[in-house]
Amino acid sequence: MAKKKLPNLRCPTCRKIVLRSDPEFPFCSDRCRVVDLGKWASGGYVISTPINNVGEDFQGDYDLSSPRKKGPNGGSGKPN
Repeated sequence: MAKKKLPNLRCPTCRKIVLRSDPEFPFCSDRCRVVDLGKWASGGYVISTPINNVGEDFQGDYDLSSPRKKGPNGGSGKPN
């Protein structure tokens, strides 16, 4: 029986080929993992779509001004 071929990809930091079975996947090493984390932390990577008016999307969904009512199970969060 033929062995199942594992797909391989390239490390996003150094572009070295990495197998899915490698312990550091999708990176080739811990160093590349830390370099990538540093880019995220320093703003090197950004999400291109701006998030505008986040709170307005849910404004009508919840009425936070009235106190919460207890549900059929007494409001404990546990089923009866």
